[in-house]
Amino acid sequence: MSLELSPSVKYWLNFFHPTMMWALLLLSLYAGYLGLQVQRTRNAQGEEKKELIKGRYNVKHHQIGSILLAFMVAGAIGGMAVTYINNGKLFVGPHLLGGLGMTSLIAFSASLSPFMQKGANWARITHIVLNFVLVGLFVLQALSGVQIVQKILSQA
Repeated sequence: MSLELSPSVKYWLNFFHPTMMWALLLLSLYAGYLGLQVQRTRNAQGEEKKELIKGRYNVKHHQIGSILLAFMVAGAIGGMAVTYINNGKLFVGPHLLGGLGMTSLIAFSASLSPFMQKGANWARITHIVLNFVLVGLFVLQALSGVQIVQKILSQA
């Protein structure tokens, strides 16, 4: 059985991955903000700490991080699937390799959660460093993705 998509469906599928990834980039910046608030809460004293605890930044950070993990993995697989559907092959280059690297980094970062919950400072530092690298790669991916979208638009 062969499932052939119409040309217009194949064309518009090209824009699902970049749209989703830009939204995830913005969401990752928000997750970083929440992470900074968690750190502020951890280091605060007295009344300031009581006020920061009310913000439930740790819960929000964990929830947003979980959403990022799920959708980044799904987005990476989806981006590769659409490329393969439309071209019959993947283009091995900086964008694909960067995306695979980001997928690995977010998985490693999330896997540190149980250690951080037990108070392991090494895990917290590693989590922060991995996420800084991840956001840096994300910005580079966003820029190279815009170039790919421009190429698709110019071929239409």
